[in-house]
Amino acid sequence: MDKIKSVEELEVFKKSHNLTLNVYRVTKKFPPEEKFGLVTQIRRAAFSICTNLMEGSHRLGKREFRQFVGIAKGSVGELKYHLFLAKDLGYLTQDDFALFGSEAETISKMLNGLANSLAKIET
Repeated sequence: MDKIKSVEELEVFKKSHNLTLNVYRVTKKFPPEEKFGLVTQIRRAAFSICTNLMEGSHRLGKREFRQFVGIAKGSVGELKYHLFLAKDLGYLTQDDFALFGSEAETISKMLNGLANSLAKIET
């Protein structure tokens, strides 16, 4: 992390931001009655990944940043369930579900790597 200028340069941030943009695109097609329900929950979980990376990177130390990486990872899990529910309700195609699930899994693994690298810096 020390060699980059900002969190936006991290590949995990870029992938998470792209996932969020795609989630917004797809959820526009959800039924109107879900506007303040599932759509809001899916979008919040998606943008929470980048939000926590950004906030954590602006904290005072690597330990705090690592904590926010953990919170971002939790948001990935939350997003995965919301997408699962949307698929089962018929709001999300199987193809979109598979794509988003694969992206979320990749991001989760990348967050593990980031957390591990921050833990090494702490000691």
